[in-house]
Amino acid sequence: MPIHILPPEIASQIAAGEVVERPASVVKELLENALDAHARSVSILVEAAGRKRIEVRDDGEGIPADEVPLAVARHATSKLRSADDLFRIATLGFRGEALASIASVSRLTLISRTAAAQTGVRIRVDGGHAGEPEPVAAPPGTTVRVEDLFFNVPARLKFLKSAVTERRAINTLLARYALAYPQVRFKLLLDGRSSLQTSGDGDRRAILGVLYGADVARQMLEVQAEESGLRLTGFISPPALTRSNRREMTFFVNGRWVQDMPLNKAVLQAYHTLLMVGRYPLTTLFLDVPPDSVDVNVHPTKAEVRFREHDRVFSFVQRAVRRAVLAYAPVPQSGAVQHFWGGSAPRQPERDALTDWQVGHAFPAAEEASRPEAAAAARPPSSQPALSRMPILRLVGQIGNTYLVAEGPDGLYLIDQHAAHERVLFEKLMSQLAEAHIPAQALLSPVAVTLPPHQADLLQEQLPLLGKLGFEVAPFGPNTFQVRAMPALFGGRDPAAALRALVEDFEEDEAPLAQALEARVAARVCKRLAIKGGQPLPPAEQEALLRSLEACESPRTCPHGRPTMIHLSVDMLERQFGRRGAR
Repeated sequence: MPIHILPPEIASQIAAGEVVERPASVVKELLENALDAHARSVSILVEAAGRKRIEVRDDGEGIPADEVPLAVARHATSKLRSADDLFRIATLGFRGEALASIASVSRLTLISRTAAAQTGVRIRVDGGHAGEPEPVAAPPGTTVRVEDLFFNVPARLKFLKSAVTERRAINTLLARYALAYPQVRFKLLLDGRSSLQTSGDGDRRAILGVLYGADVARQMLEVQAEESGLRLTGFISPPALTRSNRREMTFFVNGRWVQDMPLNKAVLQAYHTLLMVGRYPLTTLFLDVPPDSVDVNVHPTKAEVRFREHDRVFSFVQRAVRRAVLAYAPVPQSGAVQHFWGGSAPRQPERDALTDWQVGHAFPAAEEASRPEAAAAARPPSSQPALSRMPILRLVGQIGNTYLVAEGPDGLYLIDQHAAHERVLFEKLMSQLAEAHIPAQALLSPVAVTLPPHQADLLQEQLPLLGKLGFEVAPFGPNTFQVRAMPALFGGRDPAAALRALVEDFEEDEAPLAQALEARVAARVCKRLAIKGGQPLPPAEQEALLRSLEACESPRTCPHGRPTMIHLSVDMLERQFGRRGAR
């Protein structure tokens, strides 16, 4: 096959494929152009999750009339003069290909006016073919309207995700930049609904309140550190405030949002021994370094960077975050629960509100559940093979405040109390759902919960399902919902924690229970509200948990597939102790 030069329109679409992956990519490029133009106010309008229309308006410096045609041309920029400038980039954009790439896969309209000009200029680009600029009345600043995204590359449309997912990506992007540039007023409209609006007064903690609610904003710990040209500022969460994934760990380097795993690792090492396994902090950190010490031209979307002194930056971030965590984190109280070998058992500590919330009405009354006849009566008939059921066990005790030890007819059982409680709650809730009657308990005082915009959008889609599961939740302002009732099974729990559990752990392609949305949501709630590892339980509640687990249809795994118990058979114990064949 002979070698030939690609036509310009094909080359443009190839370049667009590297820059414009989805509607959120368009918003990011246009938003960064507005910030580079020193805009103080940015309004973003999105229709049909960006497929139909994306419009970004700013009050920045604008583009001179004679330069407007150049603005939509490939590799045209005002931010670079020579190759040396690539190694000291101080702006968000620099390649001069964003507008051209977007215009090659959409119908783009650009309107701009400088403060010194009497009128603005408008130019239209249809699938990469630019029209003639024309004068138009316009305020100072720039407006870019992108319509019919990917209309000429239908294959790209097929790979876009659902409208909820695409809106969530846009919401997440705007939330990050609102925190990075608190001095800029941001306004985001999704299908005519206000999703995010900030005041631009420079108060980052106030923006945290808008995104996560006032309670979370108050708990966030401030980070301020400076060392030999490196500066780190921002907010991190205390060890008690965590999430189940890294999505809320945000890093900006010189004002640019980056996805840098070494920086995330530095933060996680700073929390070493302070977080439970599988939990991650909320972080919004801003690292400022000399422009010539970081290379931002290493990724098509400029989402990754390379540091000249990587180890120094890593160590600085780790130490700065660690100091902030230890300065604010409460010192654990030793001796809260102690066991003395050969001595009398210590007095049971008083139950606090958190313990009552987590255990509450989770088990039947301890006295009733501990009786064998009550446990037998509680067991529903089962058609499952006997191997999936549990034998009657005798409780021995609790070790590490996390595992129950029990003796069975065929050996020893170690039971994970958190996974076991997940299974108990899940089967009770699903049993009620199968009967089409989940008893709901109205709250004496409805609780308002503020969520980040992307989570609020997700929850809005799930409101009918929540009603089916016994939750009464209603919109209560921008990104805020009011919990008015919840399933009686979770009575006494924190409604805010229950609601956040519905959205925080949501995974788009979550494998467990992927074919049953109700079961997936139920499993998520039960995971959050189950008793935790490290929580001491009185003997009566240990017994109640054991009997409730015996009554389950599938007692050997939690709803997410994790084992609830480990069985050590008598035969294995004899082999381990060298007793086999000794007699």
